[in-house]
Amino acid sequence: MGTVFSFDIRNPGVDPGVLQDVIDWLHAMDAMFSTYRADSEIRRLDRGDLSLAQCSAEVHEVLALCAETAEVSVGYFTTRINGNLDPSGMVKGWAIEKASSMLREAGSTAHAINGGGDIQLAGDAAPGRPWSVGIADPLHHGALATTVSGTEMAIATSSTAERGAHVINPLTGTPAVALASITLTGEHLSTVDAYATAALAMGEEAQSWIKARPGIEAFAITATGKTWQTAHFPANRTPLGK
Repeated sequence: MGTVFSFDIRNPGVDPGVLQDVIDWLHAMDAMFSTYRADSEIRRLDRGDLSLAQCSAEVHEVLALCAETAEVSVGYFTTRINGNLDPSGMVKGWAIEKASSMLREAGSTAHAINGGGDIQLAGDAAPGRPWSVGIADPLHHGALATTVSGTEMAIATSSTAERGAHVINPLTGTPAVALASITLTGEHLSTVDAYATAALAMGEEAQSWIKARPGIEAFAITATGKTWQTAHFPANRTPLGK
């Protein structure tokens, strides 16, 4: 999926074999949804070498979630990038959330799975102590813009910090540059990760759109360095650039 995954599993832990099964499953999903491998199901489906009916259940699930998000976001979330089928905006968050569910089923009640800065949190970091996650400041390298604290929560950031203006506004076909970064929190990473992509594409419209999404909170940094956040965003603010 083009990034590094990390697991922080607190007591009670899981059998190492379970963790290896989760990792193997993530690799299988990477191969299934890769837009770079000619033999992936997504590439074969896009070429017409494979029908949707022939695809795995996971492909059906992800594409259905993509369709729902495209409708909710009024087209700002899309699976068509430069004319090609590309559900990457959904896959990573969905896969991390699924991996978290696999660990829960194996008995883990407290863990954090991080895939390129998108995180699914389970339980507490320690008894009575929430997890604390730093959010990078896209305009000041090495600095934190804010710190998110919470339990049983998903956190996703869409930003220009690492890859520049890589998100395209599908309604205009131009790079989304109004926001430098937007971080969303909610219950399900499959949702907040995809919504973060859509919100970055929206730019100035994102604030009112997020406010209308139940259970979703946001913190954003504009291209000019201004910030805004929704009323219940779970943050401990630190000064920008510090």
